[in-house]
Amino acid sequence: MKMKKNLSFTSRRSLLKWGLLSVGAAALTTLPERVTARTNEYGKTLTFNADDIGILNFALLLEELEAAFYLLVLKSGKITDPKEYDYIKAIGSHEATHVKFLREVLGKNATFKTKNLKFNKAGLDAVLTDRDTILNTAVALEDTGVHAYNGAGTSLKDPTYLLAAGSIVSIEARHTAGVRALLKRPATEPDSDRAVNDADLVPELNPFKGRAYDELYTPKQIIAIVGSLNILKNPINGALVA
Repeated sequence: MKMKKNLSFTSRRSLLKWGLLSVGAAALTTLPERVTARTNEYGKTLTFNADDIGILNFALLLEELEAAFYLLVLKSGKITDPKEYDYIKAIGSHEATHVKFLREVLGKNATFKTKNLKFNKAGLDAVLTDRDTILNTAVALEDTGVHAYNGAGTSLKDPTYLLAAGSIVSIEARHTAGVRALLKRPATEPDSDRAVNDADLVPELNPFKGRAYDELYTPKQIIAIVGSLNILKNPINGALVA
């Protein structure tokens, strides 16, 4: 596989290595700029173009949100069962690894830094209320990630970028199945759990339907779902999400 110049520092083998890194390999130490100062600033506008770079930056945003969420969960003290705590820690470690991986792949093409992201404190407090709310939010985030990667992945043209996305989406699906098990919810997402109903699915992206298939959501639909969680303050625009 011929690599792009900005990816010359890595190889296909190293992409696979990063994408399938084992539990605990990444340190959960960084957070986007939170609204702890209770400022009304919205932060950097995030613009996603309708091309490979835009899609991977879009994926990076989702991974940043997940990694930050799990770190805040661990700090919240609301997950008291040791096994559940260790499981959340493992998932958070994966998400932090995904962030590092995508930033390595994008290099100078990453359009925002972790510190550019700003959270809404009220929204964060709402999703960190208690154990059940936390785990249900985790399910929503992980399910959204699966729908997002599958939906946007169809537009990727560079095989390296497709490899990067493909190595992550399967891990996201395992995460959601695991958290669903903690809640004693179905391992696969039933129609009643979906944020996008059948009528709003894009037919071209969803030629197959049923419990054996994952629905593909558009980036615009994903942004609407993320917005409904009320945790991110940054304005979002660009052709990818228009």
